[in-house]
Amino acid sequence: MSEAVRPLALVTGASSGIGLELAKQFAEHGFDLIVVAEDSELDAAKLQLQQRGAAVSDIRADLTKRPEVEKVVAAVRGAGRPLDAAALNAGVGVAGRFAETDLDAEIGMVELNCVSTLHLAKRVVQDMVARGEGRILFTSSVASQAPEPFQAVYSATKAFVQFLALGIREELTDAGVTVTALLPGPTDTEFFDRADATDTKLGASDSKDDPAQVARQGFEGLMKGEASVFAGSVTSKLMGRLSAVLPDSIAGKSHEPMTRPGSAEG
Repeated sequence: MSEAVRPLALVTGASSGIGLELAKQFAEHGFDLIVVAEDSELDAAKLQLQQRGAAVSDIRADLTKRPEVEKVVAAVRGAGRPLDAAALNAGVGVAGRFAETDLDAEIGMVELNCVSTLHLAKRVVQDMVARGEGRILFTSSVASQAPEPFQAVYSATKAFVQFLALGIREELTDAGVTVTALLPGPTDTEFFDRADATDTKLGASDSKDDPAQVARQGFEGLMKGEASVFAGSVTSKLMGRLSAVLPDSIAGKSHEPMTRPGSAEG
């Protein structure tokens, strides 16, 4: 396949974790890439992707700032070829008691997880609808399925992403554009360190899912045009589906022992 006809994919939050593994999936399946992240790990990620045969454009951007989001949009539109797929994956967590967590950190989380995802989705959808073709993957979470004590704002942001994805999907039924929501369970990434949640049973667990497995399942679901993909181990998938059907009060209470600060020592 010549470079001129290789499909193009955008992946945000691509420097590590699930985002990097998603980018690897695209590279290994014949896509060229535009990868976005804020941190310096993006340089090493780009090299890994190039070694898989992809032509890679990297963009260092802070997606909590709207001009930075538009910088990404401009790069996509200026790539000289249409965008075939987008994995809107960038996101962070903030853990702890709501009365004690940092407000600025939580507002920043809302800006990244919700506002930037909405902003990029708007531009990507507009272009794909005009073309009549495309695939979009939103990284949601099993945390979107029920209230999460001690991760209250994080789970709310993921509920926003989940409902945004499913609502857009219904609108685009006849537009030639598919939308898929990826719902990982606890995954072995930098998430828990960055969220200050390593002192919880969930954060300290040695049984977190492999991000490569999560990404592979998400990529396969995207290519099949599935609506939602509960990804990871069988246990994670079952827990995610169970959270979706339990009453919110019961689901929230069942999560509390795992997410309570200091629970790793109990």
